[in-house]
Amino acid sequence: MSRHARPTVVLVHGAFADASSYARVIPELTAAGLEVVAPAVPNRGLVDDAAYIASVVRAVDRPVILVGHSYGGAVITLAGTEDNVRALVYLAGYALEEGESLGELQGRFPDSDLADALVYTPFPVAGSAETGTDVSVEAGKFPALFAADVAPELAAVLAVSQRPLAAGAFTEAAPVAAWKSKPSWGLVAASDRTINPDVERYGYERAGMTTVEVDSSHLVMLSQPKAVAELIQDAVRSTAH
Repeated sequence: MSRHARPTVVLVHGAFADASSYARVIPELTAAGLEVVAPAVPNRGLVDDAAYIASVVRAVDRPVILVGHSYGGAVITLAGTEDNVRALVYLAGYALEEGESLGELQGRFPDSDLADALVYTPFPVAGSAETGTDVSVEAGKFPALFAADVAPELAAVLAVSQRPLAAGAFTEAAPVAAWKSKPSWGLVAASDRTINPDVERYGYERAGMTTVEVDSSHLVMLSQPKAVAELIQDAVRSTAH
């Protein structure tokens, strides 16, 4: 792999969503001549999810710009330590510190409106007699909380096709923080009702990121794809050698 090769952009989705949340960003990036990979995140646990995304990154035979939305921000905080990752881009995401969990970071700030709309559902844990707990968003509340500026008919589809997150992911501590060693960019969704925007601002500022604010819902990739693509391309350009 050449350090000077054009990077591949790996797009990591968050909780309650899947890779289709990047459907409007991907054409913007490919039109700019960038290769894109948008894997499915298992959403079973922070460390395991990050290990999976790290394996996706290692399979890319060129430099990688690693992008994470929402919970995907926590995932790239771990997976971003892979050698071929040149930069991190956080979209309305969690930038965890070493030893910090999602719950701890969120707990420093008032709850978002999401807290009263979560649904908890048991699921069988493979190879175990134990039962896990899936967390999702009440479908009727999903459009207003998650996708207020997305077309209503699309928001309605997203509400019933959520990819839940295992509850245990909220309490797992991050063993590493890739932003300590990789240049990072952050986008704050200023009208976010899923994550308190101050959680995003705090994490980005602590990490010393280059930060932009966009007046959007949590699903900024669908509502403001050009702004998202522009930030990613800024990271691409800034890391070109």
